[in-house]
Amino acid sequence: MKIRTRLAVAFVTITIVPICLFYLSVVLLTNYQRASFNRAYGLNEPVDLLTNNTVQVFDRLTRNNQEEIRKALDENPDKFDDTEFLDGINETLQAKYAYLIVRKNGRIIYSGGNAEERELYSRLPDYGEEEPSFEGSIYLDGDTQHLIKQEDFLYGDGSEGSAFIVSGFEDYIPEVRAMMWEIIFSGVMILLFTGMILIAWVYQSILKPLGQLQKATEEIKNGNLDFAMEIDGDDEIGQICQDFEEMRIRLKESTEEKIQYDEESRELLRNLSHDLKTPVTAIKGYAEGILDGVASSPEKLDKYIRTIYNKANDMDRLVDELTFYTKIDTNRIPYAFSKINVADYFADCVEEVGLDLDANNIELGYFNYVDEDVVIIADAEQLKRVINNIISNSVKYLDKKKGIINIRIKDVGDFIQVEIEDNGRGISPRDLPNIFDRFYRTDASRNSSKGGSGIGLSIVRKIIEDHGGKIWATSKEGIGTEIHFVLRKYQEVIYHEEDSDY
Repeated sequence: MKIRTRLAVAFVTITIVPICLFYLSVVLLTNYQRASFNRAYGLNEPVDLLTNNTVQVFDRLTRNNQEEIRKALDENPDKFDDTEFLDGINETLQAKYAYLIVRKNGRIIYSGGNAEERELYSRLPDYGEEEPSFEGSIYLDGDTQHLIKQEDFLYGDGSEGSAFIVSGFEDYIPEVRAMMWEIIFSGVMILLFTGMILIAWVYQSILKPLGQLQKATEEIKNGNLDFAMEIDGDDEIGQICQDFEEMRIRLKESTEEKIQYDEESRELLRNLSHDLKTPVTAIKGYAEGILDGVASSPEKLDKYIRTIYNKANDMDRLVDELTFYTKIDTNRIPYAFSKINVADYFADCVEEVGLDLDANNIELGYFNYVDEDVVIIADAEQLKRVINNIISNSVKYLDKKKGIINIRIKDVGDFIQVEIEDNGRGISPRDLPNIFDRFYRTDASRNSSKGGSGIGLSIVRKIIEDHGGKIWATSKEGIGTEIHFVLRKYQEVIYHEEDSDY
């Protein structure tokens, strides 16, 4: 739910819902109190307590008493000269918040009210001023408000008499007062109830996600990225939490990559320092031998100088690998692509590497199964680096008395496939998927005879993939290893003029 919708729901919850609930509670309480009121006072007609129509309430309360007084007047009007009889009527009226006043020949002969009500006597209507019936009620609005019901009659001796039912309603009837307090109480409870629901809803939908976001921010500030945020909503805050979680994941991945990169860089420095130390030591040793005159014969001198030269080449190769590695790491390899004839190119490569392999007593086999006119688009220098790195890696792990390396060039449809096979010690199935990863070594306990920077095959994979090719390896332990890679052929698109629409 979007925040805009949440605000609309909050508005409805805080305004319309309380109003509806308050209205419902007022209706229920009014109906209940009306029924209770009618039962308590024996009323047959409904009384509207909610509108606070006091005149109507007191009028209907005393209607039964009106009828009783009327009947008594019809039977014997002289009873209204009997104080004991009048006390009985007044007692029933007081139960209904009214009292009786009787006037005879203009003089008050009975009053059921208290002394404070005597000022009302002067405002009572005269005999015959009103219709001779209780139906015409009089409402006097003075300092105190009263409902007056007058009934004129004649005593047996001809004296003029008037009976008044006086209802003072300057205060609420207890039932009405109780109903008002109940309505106020229900209104307060409704507001508290809706407020609590709204607060709980706002906390669950807004404050709780913000709290999680704040906690996650604190975790990241403290350097902890190993946690996960619980995302429940799909609103704007939920989207922010989701984006924050994605940021955390990416930041964690970036941190892990940086840690791995730093570790790989340290590994590279350790490998290079170890591998450079070996040829440097050899060069220093043979140079000291020449300086000390140990190489006394021309043959020894030639051997010492050739060894120094080879060790210098090893150092140059290591430095070259390091330089190339930095270019790979920044994706700034300087490729110079051109069309290359496959047969001629690989024949030259085999001839070049064959001299070094012969010197190490390694047999090189070359088998070309592609046509003489097959051409590829490649960088000749970088492709030669691929061949040299693969062969160099094979030579490093040859363990047979007679080493053999075979190079096969095959035609596989739109691609050429190059296979470089050796009869070395092979690679275990556990290590085989990882040999093209940077710094990965199958021999964890490396020694000086099988050193290397650990990035040779990763460079090979990078170059082949940048040429749009694919590289993989197969191996059997104790038998040997085959490195395979494929490169797409170059095919010219012949444009025929008759195919043109112009």
